[in-house]
Amino acid sequence: MWQGHSDLRRPRWRTRVLVVIPLLVIGLITLGDVLAPANVRLSPLLIAAPAMTASFAGPLLTACVGLLAVGAQIVANAYEGLLGHPGRLTEVITLALVSAMIVLFRAVLDRHMRELNRVRAVADVAQRVLLRPLPVRVGPLLIASVYLAAEPGAEIGGDLYAAARTSDTTRLIIGDVRGSGLTAVADASLVLGAFRAMAHWPVPLTDLAAHLDTALSAERTEPPDKAPGAGESFVTAAVLEIPDDQPVVRLVNCGHPPPIALRDSGVKTLEGYAPALPLGLGHLVADRYHSEVFPFDEGDQLLLYTDGVIEARNSEGTFYPLTERLPGWNGAGPQHLVDRVHRDLICHTGGHQGDDAALVVLERHGADR
Repeated sequence: MWQGHSDLRRPRWRTRVLVVIPLLVIGLITLGDVLAPANVRLSPLLIAAPAMTASFAGPLLTACVGLLAVGAQIVANAYEGLLGHPGRLTEVITLALVSAMIVLFRAVLDRHMRELNRVRAVADVAQRVLLRPLPVRVGPLLIASVYLAAEPGAEIGGDLYAAARTSDTTRLIIGDVRGSGLTAVADASLVLGAFRAMAHWPVPLTDLAAHLDTALSAERTEPPDKAPGAGESFVTAAVLEIPDDQPVVRLVNCGHPPPIALRDSGVKTLEGYAPALPLGLGHLVADRYHSEVFPFDEGDQLLLYTDGVIEARNSEGTFYPLTERLPGWNGAGPQHLVDRVHRDLICHTGGHQGDDAALVVLERHGADR
């Protein structure tokens, strides 16, 4: 899912191929100007060569093509014996000046491109630190995941997931921050940081959920932020615990879409009897969190997702039917299932993702596998 930083410049081989075009333009215009009747002037068109070069090459190569164009115009004028003619001399000077301006603009553009590359590199590192890719294997679990950011060019938004290990247990969280933009990213960072700080400790799962809620709620005691939506956000989340030596999964659901279990007997949604309020709203009730236990045997799969998946619409406004598609896809490995849902979701929306979406698939195997 993570797309590494890419340079904005074209590959060198492509530049070498494309530079043939302005060179051919220079040659054809010069030859045409020499062979055409005296009343036909083609050499003013030579400015097209450096202009074309600037669209795919840097300032140095553009300057070289510009010099060739000026030289070609001088050769054409000398061939006609009009090199010293005031009108022809003006054409040569004009071509040289316009070529120099094109080179200058290309140099400024290259500087901006380098700055943009540096910003993208820093943003890429920051996003990777915030939303770390999940490991492929944790204890007896195989894991696959994908993140679809709604914001073009972004790799993280308001959705989040993370995994952590205790001595004999794997803990995971998947969540969705209310809202979008920088406020959502800040809240996602806060929840992920709190989870990573606490999840490794052998505390009850309900205490972990309470800690996440407290961390998010405490943010509201800070001086108010002027950003839109600041201080009003909450996070829906599913916090899970899968012990290595027991065929179960423990779940604290904080207002999040329930996980889906896939096994040989079919597909089942793990809906608890008492879902908690989203993180950040736990102070509104006294008895906040309950851990519920569901079977999770060897070979079973567990699909975690955010509402960006089930609320994705097609051109007709129809929601993506996740639970209807899954029965025909169980039995494959986690990565295959993630890829299958990902492709089908993109096909359903036509590539227009209206909200961030995250998918995580877990599969239990023997500890020695």
